[in-house]
Amino acid sequence: MGFYEGWLFPRVLDLVMQQKQMVPFRERIGKAASGRVLDIGIGSGLNLPFYGPQADHVCGVDPSAELLRFAEQRAHKAQVPVELLRGTAEALPLDKASIDTVVMTFTLCTVDDAARTLAEIRRVLKPAGVLLFAEHGRAPEIAVARWQDRLTPIWKRVAGGCRLNRKPDDLMQSAGFRIESLETGYLRAPRAMGFVYSGSARPG
Repeated sequence: MGFYEGWLFPRVLDLVMQQKQMVPFRERIGKAASGRVLDIGIGSGLNLPFYGPQADHVCGVDPSAELLRFAEQRAHKAQVPVELLRGTAEALPLDKASIDTVVMTFTLCTVDDAARTLAEIRRVLKPAGVLLFAEHGRAPEIAVARWQDRLTPIWKRVAGGCRLNRKPDDLMQSAGFRIESLETGYLRAPRAMGFVYSGSARPG
C-alpha cells in the first residue's frame, strides 16, 4: 500500500465525511441503533458520538488500520462500549445471528463485492435484526446516471474504491432484505456524487 492509500487518503476521507450535511443521517441512525450494534466500514468513527444508551455495545469493522486509529480516539469519548476490529465486509469476524442492528453509512459503494457483503450482514443479523443505512448511489435521472457510469472507473481509483453507480436498495432486495423505509435526495455536491439513499431494511 502506497503513501496515498495508506496515509493521505484516510485523512482526506476523514475530513470529507465530517461535512455538516451528513450529520442528520448519523443522528437518525445513532438514535435508532439498539442492542448489540455492528458499524460496518466504521472508518474514522464519525458515527460514534451519535450512539445513545439504547445501544449496549458497538463493534466497528474496517479494513484500514489508519482509519481505525482515528476511530480509536473517538471511541474513548463514546457513550457506549466500543470494540474495533480490522477486517473486510465480505468476511465479517463475527458469529452468526449475533447482532441486533447493523449500521452502514457510505460504505456499500466501496466494498469489492456488494452481494457478498450483504450476505454477510444477513448472516450476522439476528432474525429480528435491522439494517440502518445511508448510502450514496445511482441517481434516478438518466443523464446523471450516465455520468456516474462514465466517472466510476476513474473515481474508484482515487476515492478508495467508491462506485458512484451502485443502487443500494436494489442490491439489498436482491440479497433478501425487505426495505422498511427509504428516503432519497441530493446532497449539496456534484449531482453525480451526491444522490443518497437513507432508511432501514430487515431480513426477508
